Amino acid sequence: MPLKIIPPREGKTPYYSVRGTHLGVYLDRSTKTGSRAEAARFLKLWKDEIDRGAFAVQGEPTFLDAAVPYMAANNDRFLEPIMERIGTKPIRLITQDLIDNLAISLYPKATPATRNRQVYTPISAVLKHAGIKWDVRRPKGWRGQARTAWLEQEPAFRLLAKADEDDEEFGLFLRLLLYSGLRLSEALALKVDDLALSDSYAVARNTKNGTEMGLHLTPGLVAALANHPRGLDRPGEKLFRFTKCGRLYTRLGRAKKAAGPQFSFVGFHTFRHTWAAWMRRYGGLDTTGLLATQRWKDAASARRYEHAVTSEESRKADLLPVEKTWKVVSSNGK
Repeated sequence: MPLKIIPPREGKTPYYSVRGTHLGVYLDRSTKTGSRAEAARFLKLWKDEIDRGAFAVQGEPTFLDAAVPYMAANNDRFLEPIMERIGTKPIRLITQDLIDNLAISLYPKATPATRNRQVYTPISAVLKHAGIKWDVRRPKGWRGQARTAWLEQEPAFRLLAKADEDDEEFGLFLRLLLYSGLRLSEALALKVDDLALSDSYAVARNTKNGTEMGLHLTPGLVAALANHPRGLDRPGEKLFRFTKCGRLYTRLGRAKKAAGPQFSFVGFHTFRHTWAAWMRRYGGLDTTGLLATQRWKDAASARRYEHAVTSEESRKADLLPVEKTWKVVSSNGK
């Protein structure tokens, strides 16, 4: 059947679609418009693209072919709009220019960091998962501004309490992030079998750095995990029932809202920043010590937490002369 315009189906979709075969290429694609004139324009556009070889011929691997197995293993919420645009594209036509234009088209007002997170990173992940060796060039400014905001003790504990009120397992999950320094994906990948509570130990097997990483579990975390709301007699199962999806972010949003407006900056990565800042401030680790925990690969990343504590040199300011009329408060508050 040649390419034809298929009218909207009542109760199913308000949009016209284009369906049929042209030069051996089968197409069944929504135009995302309720105007027949606009649908006709899309039919001509896609027919011209097939003429130019912009669509895969039968048997040729497409981006969709590469994305399906990746999506089966990873719940990436940013892939859906990408699939709508380039799912039928042959992998051979996924170019840097195409990705750059797609990012701008999908997110015209977004920052480079947002475009990187929501377009460049998912596409790169799909291609790598398919074994395609190609380094996607990120947009200028994609790193954004490094944010190392963390929580002080009282606000952190208040947020945990609000998370408990919403869901005890979610509260436990946040405690794991706070007291382990794990990334969100690393914590979500943990399985019950990865724990050795009697040794205060766990192993993270799916780390960003690609290597397994041993974790020390603090006494409080050991006790909390031992009292997991769903128990630990679940061999082979994931430690937590959560997945990286919108519902997980909604849970955090509810806890933040309940805790107060000052928590608007908090994301899941904030707990990692807090762990690092607390390890410096209360654990006494310097940059070398933080690197030894295996949470970072380079000193530049670990050095971001240096300002969590004042240096020994800066504390020498206590020795500076003061006015006689200036009331000096001692360290005990008197």
